[in-house]
Amino acid sequence: MEISIEDHKLPYETHSLYDVKFFGDKIRTLLALTSSGDPTLGRRFDNPVATLQLTAGNDCLIFQLLYCPTGIPQSLCAFLSNTTYTFVGVGIENDAKKLMDDHGLRVGNAVDLRGLAAEKLGDLKWKNSGIKGLAREVLGKGVEKPKRITLSRWDNAWLYCCSSSICLSRCLFVLEDW
Repeated sequence: MEISIEDHKLPYETHSLYDVKFFGDKIRTLLALTSSGDPTLGRRFDNPVATLQLTAGNDCLIFQLLYCPTGIPQSLCAFLSNTTYTFVGVGIENDAKKLMDDHGLRVGNAVDLRGLAAEKLGDLKWKNSGIKGLAREVLGKGVEKPKRITLSRWDNAWLYCCSSSICLSRCLFVLEDW
């Protein structure tokens, strides 16, 4: 996987700015509201959604929902609930339900990329695929999903969040033109 990071080393405690190079594309990434606390309650508990990953073009926002001392901004709530914007994901229906249950955030227009892939690629097997398989098939790029990241604290797994969000965004654009 060809991913590298440049830290802009901003002098703020509320956010960090990075340039993530993703297979030659430079993605400006804002990591909002970082903290050193551990939200992991253990495997027996249903932990709340920790991060929200939003990518548009070459910009990515990773918003850490658990570290909003004054609550989630109304502008973010309005943006997510706006039906003129399309939010894509793999299994996004479950993600949208969890966002509503955990944080009261409504996603206005959620599209599961697997259904679009199955339609455009003409094969129902894509309805059961994951980000890794879609990236390989649609983008021709191998994207790793290491267990040490996916089973770790998601509030600190922002590089994986960024790369998966970018993959979903890129796959959507390619499939729409398929």
